[in-house]
Amino acid sequence: MTARDAGPPSAPVPRAPEGLGAPGAVVAAAVPAPAIAVPLPAAPAPPAPGLEDVAALVAAVAAYDPKADLGLVERAGRFACEAHRNDKRDNGDPYIIHPFAVAHILAGYRLDAASIATALLHDVVEDTACCLGDIEKLFGKDVARLVDGVTKLTEIELKSKQTKQAENLRKLVLALSEDIRVLLVKLADRLHNMRTLHFVPQPERRRKTARETLEIFAPLAERIGMDALKNELETLAFRSMNPEAWQTIAARLTYLRGQGADLIKEIEADLKQVLASHDVPLVDVMGREKSPYSIWLKMQKKNVAFEQLSDVMAFRIILPDHQKANCYAALGAVHDAYRVVPGRFKDYISTPKTNGYQSLHTGVTVPARRNAKIEVQIRTLDMHEVAENGVAAHLIYKQGNDAGLTRKRYPWVRALLDILEDAEGEPQDFLEHTKLELHRDQVFCFTPKGDLIELPRGATPVDFAYEVHSVVGDTCVGAKVNGKIVPLRHQLENGDQVEIITARGGTPNPGWERFVVTGKARARIRRFVHARLKEEHEQSGRSAIAKAFRQEGLEFSEKLLEPALKQLKQASLEDLYIAVGAGSVGPRDVVHAAVPELRSPPRAVDPIALARPRGRLGAGPSLSRMDRTAARPAPSMPISGLLSGMSIHYAGCCHPLPGERIVGIVTTGKGVTIHATDCHTLASFAATPERFLDVDWDETATSGERHVARVNVVVENAHSALGGLATVVAKQDGVVSGLRVARRDPDEVEVAVDMEVSDLRHLTTIIAALRAHSGVVRVERTRS
Repeated sequence: MTARDAGPPSAPVPRAPEGLGAPGAVVAAAVPAPAIAVPLPAAPAPPAPGLEDVAALVAAVAAYDPKADLGLVERAGRFACEAHRNDKRDNGDPYIIHPFAVAHILAGYRLDAASIATALLHDVVEDTACCLGDIEKLFGKDVARLVDGVTKLTEIELKSKQTKQAENLRKLVLALSEDIRVLLVKLADRLHNMRTLHFVPQPERRRKTARETLEIFAPLAERIGMDALKNELETLAFRSMNPEAWQTIAARLTYLRGQGADLIKEIEADLKQVLASHDVPLVDVMGREKSPYSIWLKMQKKNVAFEQLSDVMAFRIILPDHQKANCYAALGAVHDAYRVVPGRFKDYISTPKTNGYQSLHTGVTVPARRNAKIEVQIRTLDMHEVAENGVAAHLIYKQGNDAGLTRKRYPWVRALLDILEDAEGEPQDFLEHTKLELHRDQVFCFTPKGDLIELPRGATPVDFAYEVHSVVGDTCVGAKVNGKIVPLRHQLENGDQVEIITARGGTPNPGWERFVVTGKARARIRRFVHARLKEEHEQSGRSAIAKAFRQEGLEFSEKLLEPALKQLKQASLEDLYIAVGAGSVGPRDVVHAAVPELRSPPRAVDPIALARPRGRLGAGPSLSRMDRTAARPAPSMPISGLLSGMSIHYAGCCHPLPGERIVGIVTTGKGVTIHATDCHTLASFAATPERFLDVDWDETATSGERHVARVNVVVENAHSALGGLATVVAKQDGVVSGLRVARRDPDEVEVAVDMEVSDLRHLTTIIAALRAHSGVVRVERTRS
């Protein structure tokens, strides 16, 4: 925990509209901290909340829910005051201020008594001598379960801070999947900590908290539709992480506000007049400036300066409840009155966001004053309530808090659970995949049956397949988009209809990881790669150990290996095989650990041998032929996206070269044949898309492999023409490996030349040299 709330603990959470600041203000009113660069004056510590504050909190809950268990709230408040009686915050204030502030934030969202009690008690188990059993005994199983869900997030102690963050997030996902109120309490807790972050003395700690807020908690708030809370978290974190950028944008907004002080009111009045002239019923029109953080994000995304942004202002048209048709009538009125900005219309009413958000968005140019370009959002009053307060507006706690309801209402929770299930290896993998899942701009695609699938921008058919089901993703071998076969790396667009082609026994291609964008797909692919690699290491390790035993004249037996496990610090035989296969344990070390009698006594050191000079030819014992072979670096696989050990061949029809796009075709008994993607023979494989593999050249390969390229050369018919052609190729470090005369006439000779080159750039250099050579009429690369 960090510092005290700058305002009174009973201050309710502000209801700033989605993505916007308060009227005529740079940041929401809930941001009380002064600018980062200004030193903070000492302030007298406020008195700790007492019985009158407990009564005020109970009254606040009773005001919106008279049927709530007010006794539970009162008992929790008294218990928290007593438990934290001697605790202090970083700045010396009474610690109990923090739980009361969190409780008031949740009361501002009209949450149930159990959630309010959890807010009051959420630090009791972690920071005091009270245990979870005491909470259950005094406040019931429901509150104890919620407190446990929040407390477990900070209970563990791990060596790595990043690992601890990943494990905390893992526990949060599990807890919120069972009860979304756990996340609500955690978000309110984080909001109060961010409001008081400026009291934390360590700059690095402030930056870490702000970064975690931007990367994890603000996206989580957005996922459950709590946009006002999300906007405040982003603003506070942005100001702490990048104070210079925040102050610059804030100053620009202040300047613009001074230049057009009445512009917002003028446009509001103009919009009201337009709607009235079209007989559209209206609740209100609200104009706002966008927040500094959203402006900064747009500047970064579009790589433009502040002055080049066209939609710094946004306006909301709020219509009466349960009248969706009026939203489209209002849209028609706005488009009839103003010039539309192309590409800015979005319909989130017919296609709501996964967090339940519904609204129409459009961009128009308003002729008033300066032809200002503005964003207009049109929604009903109930849509506005959901957009502002998200899950709290649904009052989900009154519908029961079972895990199935949470996962049905919020599919992204199920996606995070899938990532949690598939993530293997280091906890950081789960953290990485989860951040991918949370930070995503969406596209909406459809299955052949018309089911809507929401994906991040840049998603591919592989991402789509894994979003449908993990098994569909694992067995995906091809895809059709809008009826046409496309590569699996094809990027999907809004409205695409996607059909996934699967094959029985199909497996993920490791190369998919290079282009998938969803955390779920990446976690599943890595899981397969780890499992396959683990299997290969186990098999190769077992074979290596058996071979080492045979070389010692012993018959291999797993029973012999059991004594070696403890000495080699391996938990099981499987772990031992994997360690040997991975190269972390030598097979002879295993034999010697299993049969200590085979260890050779240490040889005496030869001082004469040590005195011999090294590193010069003939200066010492020469390497044997086998040693010299082993000393050379092993060539690496020139193709990425294939499993180790797969046999590859290069197609003679197109002669693919490193540097150009390629595709693999699986041929039974021959391995994989590599073709250029524009090879004309690929059409013959269209009926068997399961044979296609997404592969690429491995730029880190060190094999030095040469590839055959074919060029068609027309030269003047002279006796030295072909010799000069070969000389030019040799001077450019190419090797002519084949030559065939295709046509000869009195003036010209046309020849097909096969030459060995390193990559596409090398071939381009040779072709340029040939074209510059006297006597060469024409040079073209040929595919056959």
